[in-house]
Amino acid sequence: MTTHLEATAVECRRGRSTILSGVDLAVDVGERVALVGPNGAGKSTLLRVLAGIDAPHAGSVLLRGTRVHDMRSRDRAREIAVVSQHELPPADLLVRELVALGRVPHRSPWSSEPDDHAIEALDRLGLRAFADRPVDRLSGGELRRVLVARALAQEAPVLVLDEPTNHLDLRHQHELLGTVRDLGLTVVAAIHDLGLAARYFDRVAVVHDGGLVAQGDPDDVLTTDLVQRVFGVRVARVLHPETGEPHLLVDP
Repeated sequence: MTTHLEATAVECRRGRSTILSGVDLAVDVGERVALVGPNGAGKSTLLRVLAGIDAPHAGSVLLRGTRVHDMRSRDRAREIAVVSQHELPPADLLVRELVALGRVPHRSPWSSEPDDHAIEALDRLGLRAFADRPVDRLSGGELRRVLVARALAQEAPVLVLDEPTNHLDLRHQHELLGTVRDLGLTVVAAIHDLGLAARYFDRVAVVHDGGLVAQGDPDDVLTTDLVQRVFGVRVARVLHPETGEPHLLVDP
C-alpha cells in the first residue's frame, strides 16, 4: 500500500501544557482510520494538525511526501476536506449554497458553475429535499449531514471528520458512516462510539495520555484490558446472533 498521510513525531502544546507528544501515524491510500479516546485526549487537536489547519510545535505531517503546512491553503483544500465539530455556517445561506462552497478550491475567483456537484453530494446523503432550506432551519443532526455533503462536493481524496455522528440518530449514524465507507477515500475521523469505530473503519488509533497508545485492526486493539484502562469501562465482545459480526457490549 502507498502512504497517503503521515504524521511523524508530532507534538502539540497549549500554553505550557503538552497535549500530544511523539505521535506517529501513517494512513494508506483509501484506508479509513478512526481516532478514539476519552474527551479531552487530543483527538480534535491531532485532526487539525493532520488537516493542516494548525501547525505542530514539533514533528511533521506529510501528504504524499509533501509537508502539509507548506502547501498553499487552496492547494491543500483540493486534497483534504474537513468537517469540524463546532462549525456554525452563516444562517442566511440555503443548504445548496452551503454545500456549493465545497467547490471554491476548484474555481477561479470570478467563475461560477452550476449546482450539479452540490446536488449530487446532497443526493448521496439523502438530503436533496433540503436543498432550498435555510441553514438556520436545520436541526443539529441535519447540519452535520449537510457539512459532510459539502466535504463530498469538495471532491478531495482525503476526508477528515471530527465526531461526524454528533447529534445524529441511530439510523443516520449508520447511513452516514456506511456512505463514507463506500466512497473509497482516505478517511481519518474522531469517533466517540467504539462500536461504530470497529464496524466502519479499517483501523483504530487510541489517543490517551498525550499520545497514541495503540493502533491497528479494531478486533486487535479494542480489547477488554485496553478499553478498561483508557475509558474506565468494562466491555465484552459478543457476536450478533444473525450476522455473526462482533459487537462491544459495555458494562459501565
